[in-house]
Amino acid sequence: MTHTKSPLTGIRVLDMSRILAGPWVGQLLADLGAEVIKIERPGKGDDTRAWGPPFVKDRDGNDTSDAAYFMCANRGKKSLTLDIAQPEGQQIIRELAQVSDILLENYKVGDLKRYGLDYESLSKLNPKLIYCSITGFGQTGPYRDRAGYDYLVQGMGGIMSMTGEREDRPGGGPQRVGVAIADLMTGMYSTVGILAAVHERTTSGLGQYIDMALLDTQVAWLANQNANYLIGGQVPQCIGNEHPNVMPYQTFRTRDGNMIIATGNDGQYQRLCEAAGIPEAATEPRFATNALRIASRAECTAILAEALKKKTTAEWIKLLETVGVPCGPINRLDDVYRDPQVQHRGLKIEVPHPKAGTVPLAANPIKFSRTPITYDMPPPLVGEHVEDVLRGVLGKSDAEIAALREKKIL
Repeated sequence: MTHTKSPLTGIRVLDMSRILAGPWVGQLLADLGAEVIKIERPGKGDDTRAWGPPFVKDRDGNDTSDAAYFMCANRGKKSLTLDIAQPEGQQIIRELAQVSDILLENYKVGDLKRYGLDYESLSKLNPKLIYCSITGFGQTGPYRDRAGYDYLVQGMGGIMSMTGEREDRPGGGPQRVGVAIADLMTGMYSTVGILAAVHERTTSGLGQYIDMALLDTQVAWLANQNANYLIGGQVPQCIGNEHPNVMPYQTFRTRDGNMIIATGNDGQYQRLCEAAGIPEAATEPRFATNALRIASRAECTAILAEALKKKTTAEWIKLLETVGVPCGPINRLDDVYRDPQVQHRGLKIEVPHPKAGTVPLAANPIKFSRTPITYDMPPPLVGEHVEDVLRGVLGKSDAEIAALREKKIL
């Protein structure tokens, strides 16, 4: 294979977002080949640069000023520090918007309008601009002016009401997901919307405004649980590691730990029972179909749980895989990165870094046949690309850049 260019080569993104949802979009677009210019506050940069420990260590083993959190969502970008509260800073954004394809921002509703950097203003300068705003609750509605954070949205959007052990069990009750899933999924949906707008622009010749909200996204991706409620009329509850629609599809204790069994049909259930030495459970009328097993969940679970205590997790996985029963371990991250499949798929990458030498990061999971993703640019240092952007993109002279530095615009 010859790598000629990436899928988004020639697309320029002005990334005015901070924290996670917006930067996640910018990183995805950068991975796909777009030129992404990240706008940061002079001196401090993105808030997440300070969200540590852990921090990236330099070649001498000392902490740098960049947290691991920042590194997870900002590779492949150029950093331009800019004080947009000053007229000169606002003017640079306008100039960049005129030569960009996409603008990302996650300011509070109306904040950028004060500076004349809203979609209405910038689209007059560049009608082809695709402008994506990400907020907690969107640009309209009674909550539009509220600050929105992932944790709050997980609670408000329903996911926490169905994540966690049952209320009547020890430690029961609502639980947040272990990563900022509302932020990440909003980033994913935003990326899809942006790429759709880029495609549409090839026909219309026009950009457009994209209004993304964490709450909208959190509600939208509840998938079967949404349908369970909207169609079935039943409010989903916390049921721990069990599945609301399939059984057995849950965790079980083994002789030395825990494992997951995820049967998707009656045949797999019957093979599970045979392999576990409880053939009577396979023919028991109460458990004959998935719907009947759901109705008799407690009884069926108890029988399976007793049988599965008799072997180790590794023994069960080896046995069940041979009979086609989906199963697996519950890995910690150190186990994950030792897993031969994870290693084979190259999910850990080493990215060059000016202070650390290299930094280990998680790879993008997209595998292209002709245009594989490359990782040539690490998450940037604060303001690392000021000269590159101002000279290379906007054609600023040394004197102009020096004047901006003198006024502390950069």
